[in-house]
Amino acid sequence: MAKEFARRDFLKAAVAGAAGLAATSVLGGASAFAEEAAAGKEFAGKKKFAGVGSVREVTDDIYYVGVSDRRIQLFENVYPIPRGVAYNSYVLLDEKTVLIDTVDRSVTGQFFENVTAVLDGRDLDYLVVNHMEPDHSSAISEVLVRYPNARVVCTKAAAVILNQFFNCDISDRSILVDEGDTLSFGRHTFTFVLAPMVHWPEVMVSFDNVSGALFSADAFGSFGALNGNLFADEVDFEKDWLPDARRYFCNIVGKYGPQVQAVLAKAATVPIKMLCPTHGPVWRENLGWILDKYDHWSSYTPEEKAVMVVYGSVYGGTESAANAVAAMISKRGVADVAVYDVSKTHVSELIAEAFRCSHIVLASITYNMGIFTPMKNFLLDLEAHNLQNRSFALIENGSWSPVSGRLMKEIVDRLPGCSVLGDTVTVLSSPDNGDSEALAKLADAVADAVLNGGEASAETEAPAGKKWVCKICGYVYEGDEVPEDYKCPICGAGKAAFEEA
Repeated sequence: MAKEFARRDFLKAAVAGAAGLAATSVLGGASAFAEEAAAGKEFAGKKKFAGVGSVREVTDDIYYVGVSDRRIQLFENVYPIPRGVAYNSYVLLDEKTVLIDTVDRSVTGQFFENVTAVLDGRDLDYLVVNHMEPDHSSAISEVLVRYPNARVVCTKAAAVILNQFFNCDISDRSILVDEGDTLSFGRHTFTFVLAPMVHWPEVMVSFDNVSGALFSADAFGSFGALNGNLFADEVDFEKDWLPDARRYFCNIVGKYGPQVQAVLAKAATVPIKMLCPTHGPVWRENLGWILDKYDHWSSYTPEEKAVMVVYGSVYGGTESAANAVAAMISKRGVADVAVYDVSKTHVSELIAEAFRCSHIVLASITYNMGIFTPMKNFLLDLEAHNLQNRSFALIENGSWSPVSGRLMKEIVDRLPGCSVLGDTVTVLSSPDNGDSEALAKLADAVADAVLNGGEASAETEAPAGKKWVCKICGYVYEGDEVPEDYKCPICGAGKAAFEEA
């Protein structure tokens, strides 16, 4: 090496506090670091952080310090996200400084650059934790180390989960808030609203009385990395973001529709001017539009009068039947018809479409004397996500002993408010001319239901059961009565805490 760095010089530099620079000097000569070290000064660091360019003003004193991740392939190691995801976090600069939620551990480097740049030498006074899921809480432990004077504002349930994740007792530096509690930071006062099971039990949302911003945790979030645009009105949201927002809600939060409805009811009582979620764009205009979408999704009301045809086929016979019935439905005047191969389409896409569409046609082969495995998994996922209030039509196939139709109907009958239109069409191996009439009748029933509101016969409708909502956490129990010895699986409350929905 042309520039031999003597061992004694390295040790001198190390003693002076510049060991890192000594190594750097070997590669390219001295820098400001070396000059300050040689002068006995403490290195001041960069004057401007690399991440400061991604900071955006939400208002004149609220800043976005979140980070987008385009490398991630699967959200929660389940859902494909080819457009990545944004982990949103915010800083309020008032008489006190407030950090609102943190980020996933994969992006903490830029996150702390952003936070440091916004604080600009000020200490952090408060950390508001709306949600403890690790994609929003992974940086908490480092925040507490970097800012030892910061107090944590969260629910009692969040403090318990925080300790579980980080083995960190925050009792001496926490403020545990409950429904309707307020906290002033100077000009701004936050009101805290509990949102249990949206979609974890410890969740709360925070409303700022000055800006009208609702820091809404996972509510109103979306898959997708931010591309410089922070606000929903800066993009064509309906075209470029709505499918990911729908897929995010239906798969992540969809099971907890009654709890989301409870939060929407609370939200209607405060003058919200801005929605600041922990994923995706911030809403400052046309709030009614996205609130209406959430109202549909969380009440299990079809978003569109539309038909999705989902088929499970091995050798093409069932696929032919599905394509034929889709064409017949379209020829009868239904414009919005979409066909999906259950083996190729990721189930998260199918779940989102099921929440969007009013009518669903299921076509499945009989496989090992049961439902074709991908179709069965899809139906069980619909049940797990609590889909309700849809009309189904069924096509079964089998070279011998076709039974998939009956078994699919058994699952559909368990979905609240769901019904089966017409008669199940049975195809033997592959459809022929003899099947055309049966497929046409099924298409008639589906098209009439979509265009004219036709419904299934009464004997096929699923019976409606009573629902009881826990007043403490929002958990929903289904049954004629809540048992005397029943304990809520979320908060442990007894029967007295439940009221009929």
